[in-house]
Amino acid sequence: MPTMRTQIHASGNDDQWFLCQGDDAADVFVFHEPNEPSGGAPSRIELAVFLASGNGSPEHRALLTMIGSLVEAGHAGSAPAVRGPEPGAAGAEPTPGESASSI
Repeated sequence: MPTMRTQIHASGNDDQWFLCQGDDAADVFVFHEPNEPSGGAPSRIELAVFLASGNGSPEHRALLTMIGSLVEAGHAGSAPAVRGPEPGAAGAEPTPGESASSI
């Protein structure tokens, strides 16, 4: 099966970034094609490395937006998301006079 790719971002100088999947479903990576005048070589960036960079670049923000839209699409037509306790509340001890119960 050939590598599947979806464009993440195209910059004003014609650099392009793609989200790609190789032969194996777990082989997901970002592929960067620099513009021809720059003379740079195309590069494969492992997805975890690309996401961990967190550098706030347009291509990084575009990938995060793409991921967010997948989450929204997955919840379309489903029940509203159930939110958990506020941070720190899950491990709170009961106040005096309040009994702890388990559900």
